[in-house]
Amino acid sequence: MSWQAEIEELRRREAMAEKMGGADKVARQHGRGKLDARARIAGLVDAGSFREIGKIAGKGHYDASGELTDLSASNLIFGRANIEGRPVVASADDFTVRGGAADAAIHRKFVQCEMMAHSLGIPMIRMIDGTGGGGSVRTLEEIGATYVPAVPGWGDVIRNLDSVPVVALALGPTAGLGAARVVASHYSLMVKGLSQLFAAGPAVVEALGEASDKESLGGSAIHTRNGVVDDEVASEAEAFQRARRFLSYLPSRVGQPAPRTAPGDPVDRREDFLLSAVPRDPKQVYSMRKVVEAVADKGSVFEMGRLWGRAAITAFARFDGWPVALLASDPSFLGGSWEARTSEKVERFVKLADQFRLPIIHLVDNPGFMIGLAAETSGTIRYGVQAMNAIYRATVPLASVIVRRAYGIAGSAMSNADAFQYRFAWPSGDWGSLPIEGGIEVAYKAELEQAEDPAAHLAMVRERLNRVRSPFRTAERYAVEDIIDPRETRPLLCEFAELAWSRLSG
Repeated sequence: MSWQAEIEELRRREAMAEKMGGADKVARQHGRGKLDARARIAGLVDAGSFREIGKIAGKGHYDASGELTDLSASNLIFGRANIEGRPVVASADDFTVRGGAADAAIHRKFVQCEMMAHSLGIPMIRMIDGTGGGGSVRTLEEIGATYVPAVPGWGDVIRNLDSVPVVALALGPTAGLGAARVVASHYSLMVKGLSQLFAAGPAVVEALGEASDKESLGGSAIHTRNGVVDDEVASEAEAFQRARRFLSYLPSRVGQPAPRTAPGDPVDRREDFLLSAVPRDPKQVYSMRKVVEAVADKGSVFEMGRLWGRAAITAFARFDGWPVALLASDPSFLGGSWEARTSEKVERFVKLADQFRLPIIHLVDNPGFMIGLAAETSGTIRYGVQAMNAIYRATVPLASVIVRRAYGIAGSAMSNADAFQYRFAWPSGDWGSLPIEGGIEVAYKAELEQAEDPAAHLAMVRERLNRVRSPFRTAERYAVEDIIDPRETRPLLCEFAELAWSRLSG
């Protein structure tokens, strides 16, 4: 006897699930300029690789005789898929079913989705569109009681953060638990003008007397500049592309080596412009991003968090195909001084690199921690020390290149001074406990007061100190290991990457 009738019933239920919230609500989703959940998964993963899990889970509607007439599918779609041939857990909230709210979901499906990632050791990708919380106040009347807040499966969210790469794409309004799921990730994105994120939406906030709309309350212009979300993109397609690229630099799980790509850029490539990249005038700004692009494999730099903590550049890159975490000063913002946000960004990035065992390369031009009332009010020194602690605690190999300035405690956070210093300095290197320009008048106050011509005497002292501050004087004492021709930076860092990965893979 065949089970064909049951297979036909299965296919009927699957077809019902594929309707999602129904033609009208799907059309409304598209009318907002948004893809539906199934189109999002198809746009993210390798073609034909998605195998859905729990497709027919939902709420069945039956007639008086007990026959199924319709199926309201769960508003979480997830399953196993591939990205660049590597397995991932891909999930998407279906906003067409109760706006993605948890009261239309099946809690066990959410839990199993998160559990699958860390149980199998494969990356977790969340495409979030909706509240993901307990629904509206009206839900309480339907339940007949209030409830003590709890999030089933949040322990699995935490275990994922500890064990596998987690990517979160905010692809619409995300509030409450939906917002929390965005933030609980290693890399997060918002789509400009399409995504918003908040603890509670405008209607709830307005009840407190503060009028706003979704964009002014929680648009990407806010959260990609305060560090809540890493990046903003112009379209969903760009979000998918960046998510795929982020994962390409990381292993599938903690304890597994990240993949090396086939080298396509000569190790011995030397860029002549590096010889004059740093201006002789210490007050003149230059582009550290051009330096980064010149020394890394061409086309391999993937910057994250560009719009917040802007005194530091954080990026993945490749050197001779080897993936590294690249940290660099940005002298075009606050002269490269670390304030609270930059320090927080550095700390998070270094911890990410250490967790997933990526070697760190640090290009340094740091005049110190930001000073002044605003810096003190924002707690710069606390965040700065936490960033330095992260660098000292990191156990992956680290190479630093002093491109220009390294002053004070922030400058000393270039690397762990108690470990082997795999370090190079450019001839433009300038370092100390504080910049000479800012300390001469204080240090030589009495001498200057006694001079017949204080201005001339100050110039003489400055000339004397400029001879002493030569990086070659430091190298004589082996207080800096090697001064190099800037054009040698790429070959030397490629050598470091190979040595570092030899150790990490051993």
